[in-house]
Amino acid sequence: MYLAVAVGGTWAFWLPAIALGVRFDSAVGLLLLLVGLAVPGVSGIAFVSLVYDERGRSDFWNRVRNPRRVGVRWLLVILLVPLGVGVLAGALDLLLGGPGPTWGEAVTEFGVNPLAVLPTLFFATLPPILEELGWRGYALDRLQLKRSAASASLILGVVWALWHLPLFFIEGSFQHDSVGFATTGFWLFMAGIVALSFAFTWVYNNTARSILGIIVLHGWVNFTAEVIVVPDPAYYGLWFVLAGAIVALWGAKTMTADDDVPHPPVQSPR
Repeated sequence: MYLAVAVGGTWAFWLPAIALGVRFDSAVGLLLLLVGLAVPGVSGIAFVSLVYDERGRSDFWNRVRNPRRVGVRWLLVILLVPLGVGVLAGALDLLLGGPGPTWGEAVTEFGVNPLAVLPTLFFATLPPILEELGWRGYALDRLQLKRSAASASLILGVVWALWHLPLFFIEGSFQHDSVGFATTGFWLFMAGIVALSFAFTWVYNNTARSILGIIVLHGWVNFTAEVIVVPDPAYYGLWFVLAGAIVALWGAKTMTADDDVPHPPVQSPR
């Protein structure tokens, strides 16, 4: 039910933008973009309030605020993995005869126009917060109650990818202006989100279900991808390699060294 509300609620704001020909870089378009972005997180908070008792609600907000759940080891994983994927993808593309990595617009334009960094900072901060309060903060827990970590990652990854679909039809969005619908980049983007879902579950399950850790990971993935630009096949290909390695090394059931998937607190009888 949550997944239907999150996708349907967002599309309720983004589909009218398509129908009315509104650009996301206009005032009305930006409002529709932001409200649509907020739906997964707001819905996640609402479902937590409805489904869980006081103990579960306290657990949710602790996972948002408490950095100790992450720890130094997994903070390094969060910071180094996205950066490593970008650098290795650029090197791999260069070895295969491609153009290799280039600096993104936020870097190349910064000396002339410091405000050029604002879109990068936006995608590295607000969307991760608004999305992850729901995707990992609520939905992943519920999926893992009866499914393996790998199955939950696949389901959530597919839904997460489809959630982005309207953006490919709205001018002023990255997906429309830089990727395009039904292009090779489109298929790589959609499939790459599924691969990212596995990496996010891996970090989430190994950081005591930290929502804060996932927000930082999501933001850092967005930031490094904007700063270090590499061809999509190499970039998304490495995320698929990482997803496969996680399942192979950590196991499909939990993606951790433990035998059981971490769950929310047991709900008190009502």
